[in-house]
Amino acid sequence: MTTTLLGARPARTRAVRAVRGVRGVRGVNWWATAFIAVCSLTVLVPLYLAVVVALKTPDQLGGTGFEWPTSIRWANFADAWERTQFPQALTNTALITVGSVVLTLLTSSIVSWAIARNLDRTFFRGAYFYLLAALFVPFPIIMLPLVKETALLGLDNQAGLVVLYTIFGLSLNVFVYTAFIRSIPLELEEAARIDGASTWAVFWKVVFPLLGPMNATVGILTCVWAWNDFILPLVVLSDPAARTIPLAEYVFQGQYNTDYTVAFASYLMAMAPLLLVYVIAQRWVISGVVRGSVK
Repeated sequence: MTTTLLGARPARTRAVRAVRGVRGVRGVNWWATAFIAVCSLTVLVPLYLAVVVALKTPDQLGGTGFEWPTSIRWANFADAWERTQFPQALTNTALITVGSVVLTLLTSSIVSWAIARNLDRTFFRGAYFYLLAALFVPFPIIMLPLVKETALLGLDNQAGLVVLYTIFGLSLNVFVYTAFIRSIPLELEEAARIDGASTWAVFWKVVFPLLGPMNATVGILTCVWAWNDFILPLVVLSDPAARTIPLAEYVFQGQYNTDYTVAFASYLMAMAPLLLVYVIAQRWVISGVVRGSVK
């Protein structure tokens, strides 16, 4: 009996290993972990430097800059709040960002669906490659004509920026949306049409709910771009009261010096809303990616 038990142990061990292999239980990949840890320093080190400088006084800026302040100066944040007129700049930036994200998701998804389902037709194939070609046009080439046209059309305001962010992001968004939509089985749409659904009903009730991962990706890219962009608001906006946070922070750049402590405090204040949005929305973003991986 003892011999039987001893002979059963290797078989049981092999069975356990086989089950673990099926379940995908593996050891830790230390090379990948070390690589990710090193790459994370590219974000954590500048963030630490920004926090340290924002808490210092101007007299403590000597040395390497990484030293923790001997006395913390919270007044830097109050000074940044007043000098940038932060509530007004925050409102302007939030309106532009939310409008750009909503309009981008609506327009890019609809255009991509039309192109993806008709890519065998000459007109739609030409439109697809035309949009892709726009990715290779540098912005400085069209910057001056853009300023002139927005002024003539009365779009040198927040609404004009929303339209421009939507148009300029259309090329990349159509590229990623189209590839994803073509992976959605066409039978789902055909079944909805057989049940009597119209074209709009097919899109909103069948296709758009399946675009969760792409909506999350495009929404994040558009949000970060519209929130942090400096050059487009600088050349488009004509009213100083409509300036965004990046434009308001330009007040710290003097001709002969820069107020680094207050400037870094304003940078942290500008970054805080995006972090808050991520903390609140990460559940929907992750769930959308998971749904797309098992679609």
